[in-house]
Order: sequence, then C-alpha cells, then structure tokens
Amino acid sequence: MSGASSRPLRPLRLGIVAGETSGDQLGAGLIRSLQRLMQESGSTIEFVGVGGTEMESAGLKSLVPISALAVNGFVEPVRRLPELWHLLRHVEKTCVAHSVDAFIGVDFNVFNLLLERRLKSAGIRTVHYVSPSVYAWRRGRAKRLAKSAGLLLALYPFEAAYYEGLPLRVAHVGHPLAQSIPVDAGSPTARAAARRELGIAETSRVVALLPGSRRTEVELMAGSFFGAANLIDQDARTTFVLPCVRPELGALLDGLLREHRSLNVVRYNGNARLALAACDGALVKSGTGTLEATCIGRPMVVSYRLGPWSYRLAKLLVHTRFVALPNILADRAVVPELLQDDATPENLAAALLRELEAVASGGTLLAELRALRNALAVGEGADMEAARAVLSLVEPA
Repeated sequence: MSGASSRPLRPLRLGIVAGETSGDQLGAGLIRSLQRLMQESGSTIEFVGVGGTEMESAGLKSLVPISALAVNGFVEPVRRLPELWHLLRHVEKTCVAHSVDAFIGVDFNVFNLLLERRLKSAGIRTVHYVSPSVYAWRRGRAKRLAKSAGLLLALYPFEAAYYEGLPLRVAHVGHPLAQSIPVDAGSPTARAAARRELGIAETSRVVALLPGSRRTEVELMAGSFFGAANLIDQDARTTFVLPCVRPELGALLDGLLREHRSLNVVRYNGNARLALAACDGALVKSGTGTLEATCIGRPMVVSYRLGPWSYRLAKLLVHTRFVALPNILADRAVVPELLQDDATPENLAAALLRELEAVASGGTLLAELRALRNALAVGEGADMEAARAVLSLVEPA
C-alpha cells in the first residue's frame, strides 16, 4: 500500500511484538506517538500482536499475555521450542489475515527477527526496534537483520555504520532515557529534593551503589561494591544509597546490609534514578544504569563481573574497546571501567574518590556527560522519532 489515499476505508494496521518488560515500555511509547500522529492527520490506527500491560494500556490488542514469551537461561528456550514456534506462527497468521501495513519487532531478537523474516517474505513491510549489540559481538547478525527488516530504529548514533552496504534503512531515533529523564534531573534543586525524599542531609557526601537488577548480578557485584563502600567510608563519613529494583532482591540486599552494619546505607524499593539524583557519585554495574547516570550527570565508576568460565568465553566473543555505554558513545574512556579481577574494593574506591575530587576541582567530566546526553537526544524524542520513521515507511511522501 503506497499511502493513506490507497486505503481510505480502513485504519492503518500495524503488527507489533515485545517479549520483555523493557520492550513493553518501548513499544508503549511508540504506540502512543503513532496514535498522536494519526489523530493529528485525522486518521485512525490499530495494533495487533503481543505486549505487556504498558502496550495494552496504550492501545494494543495482545493475542496472548507477554508472559507467554518469557524464557530464561539456555535450557528453557529449547524445552519450550514447540510452544514458541506455535506462538510465532499464530502471530504470523494473524498479521497476514489482518493485512497489516507493517510489522514492528521490539527487541527480543531471536523470536522477532525470525518472525520479521517470514512476514517480509509474505510481502509485509518490517521494522526492527533496537539494534542488537553488533558493535560488541556477533557482527554477522547485521546481515541477518537486513534479511529480516526493511527499517531499523537505532538508539545510538554510532550503530548505523555497522549496517553500511546492506539493504536496510537505519533511522537513528535516539534513546528513550534522554526524553524520560528531565534535563534538570541532576540540578542542585533536584539533588536536594531527592535527599529530602530519602531522609538524607543535604550536606552529606552521598554515594549510590548500583550492583544490578538481577540476582546473579547482585551476587557477583555487591561484595566488591560494599567492600569499596567500607574503604570510602574511612576517608570521610558517607551516606550510601541502595535501590532495590526488584522485590525478589530484598532479602539478598538485607542480608548484605546485616554484614555491613557499620555503613550508613539508605535502602529503598524502586529504580535507580532517585539514588542517582541524590548522590555525588556512583558505583554502577555496566548497563542501562550507566546511561541513567550520564543523563543525570553523575560521576561514576563502571564495573562488571562474570563467572570465571563465562568471562573467558566473553573475552573470545566480545570485540569492543569498552563496556561502559558512555565510553562506547564517546569512543574513549570518559569514565573509569574496572572489570573482573580489576574490580577489587581497593580499585573501585580509589577510582571513585578520584572522580569525585576531579569534579570538585572543576574538571570537565560533567560537561562531557552533558554532551553525551545530547547525543542520545534526537528531535522530539525517541518515541516520536520512531513513530515518524514507521509512518514514513508505510506512508511515503
């Protein structure tokens, strides 16, 4: 279908699938922005596929609960292969039967790329939202993605280069964090408000401890983070802030606090943003938390640990100079990275104290973090930029 004039008697129809909580949030923002654009043009739009509560509240008619796609580890996906294949075929047949104008796979790469490839073969336009980490490992996935999707919505500005020469249009839409975190989230006023909410004195030195959101991450990271906290606390009395991102982590974190009773730790249930807004600096597990710290503008030391054998395997597979997203964005070491055996309490504490001293002395880090935040922000924000890119695919000028 070449444009709105070729289908005046029915709404635009889009298929969309997200298989995880992060994808559900991303998909919901895209759905809402698409609805807004269509309403502004006097048109209507319908969505069919699979999503969670966020996408359903935004307007998706989910064929099955998102939990039907939930798989963990290496064994479970193999065991559930017949069930997942049946679900994939169900979504495929529904999209074809509804004559969707395009299909959007939100992350969830293995399932969505296979589904996209089958729908593309059936003549349906296909979009993949979020590039796989081809800059870090398995770069051959770029070719596979180009066979599955006609349009890639990329979060980072450097990702398009990895798809050059392939039959794939790449639209850099920016990162949702740059639109969801206010520009003034790291201001002195915001810091003071966050500390009041947490019951922390405004004059305290505050360090956020962000060892991860999964149990295995916390088990591997928290020991060195708390060891570093003890060393930092010897330098000057410090308040540490520890968010509990998932309820199931509560008992594990409480056990760690009992082992470190001498530390002044404020633990709360919720995401990391309040801790980052309140803190002077942070110890952060590599991942999305580093982007949140970047957008809020907080000095950080980034760390990561794996089991010994997993780390050996990762060293063979991963081909990137950095693991911290701020450093990958800048293509240089903007913030310290301490990985595996280098992530000792002594190294972590010394690195964070150096970062705090550098900022206090008028260093350039905060300006560099602001520049990186700007690189993550595109136009009207990721949701709207992604929506415009999708509409340009199904309704070319």
